[in-house]
Amino acid sequence: MLQLEFKSSTPLHVQLKMLIEKKIAEGELTGQIPSERNFMDIYHVSRSTIREAINLLVREGVLEKRHGAGTFVSLKPIHQWLGNLTSTTEVIRQMGMRPGAKLITHYKLTPPSYIQEKTGFSEAYFVKRVRYADGVPIGVECHYYPIHIGKELSKYNLNDVTLYDIQQNELGILFAEADQTIGSGIIPNTDADLLEVPKQLHVLIAERLIKDYGGNTVEFEKAYYRSDMYNFHINLSRKFG
Repeated sequence: MLQLEFKSSTPLHVQLKMLIEKKIAEGELTGQIPSERNFMDIYHVSRSTIREAINLLVREGVLEKRHGAGTFVSLKPIHQWLGNLTSTTEVIRQMGMRPGAKLITHYKLTPPSYIQEKTGFSEAYFVKRVRYADGVPIGVECHYYPIHIGKELSKYNLNDVTLYDIQQNELGILFAEADQTIGSGIIPNTDADLLEVPKQLHVLIAERLIKDYGGNTVEFEKAYYRSDMYNFHINLSRKFG
């Protein structure tokens, strides 16, 4: 069980808030949360520390207080509401095919004005990969990250991995909400070459903006998928009730 670090420069109530968020995100904590006394016994902190952490989560909409009943989790676990939306790997598996990914490039850049307007990033870390299904290229995914996240991701081998697994499991980034748009258009010539398809081909174009519990943008993705080989299964509900 994760514990608080009493010698850390991070305040205890912030550490506790992050621990509770992690338990919620992983589906370990659902429904009514433990009592203040229970938290005090588990983490050996004061009642005021518990209340500060819980109040932060209430303000962010992660928890909700119900008069006369207690405090409850107001978000579904990530694997229930975001998995199919964010993981290309999972979608390919659901289609009965073997997923794969090849890193094309990654570097720091000044994003196009359109991306800056979407994300608020004046600088971004860019990661471009080709996605495969049974060894056939089906999509080109272009990711834009805050510099600090991108630099951490660049330390990993980004071939044949799920980027969201690295962000959540290795970097401790907790996704809170995603805004997704799907349309169609003509694939850029360079990306047509990567997909081994004719130039000027019409493809599915997906854009996805992901934020954390603090409302910070942690990723913007623009992707091009072959419409004859790829389909979306999207579950957007994340609230109880």
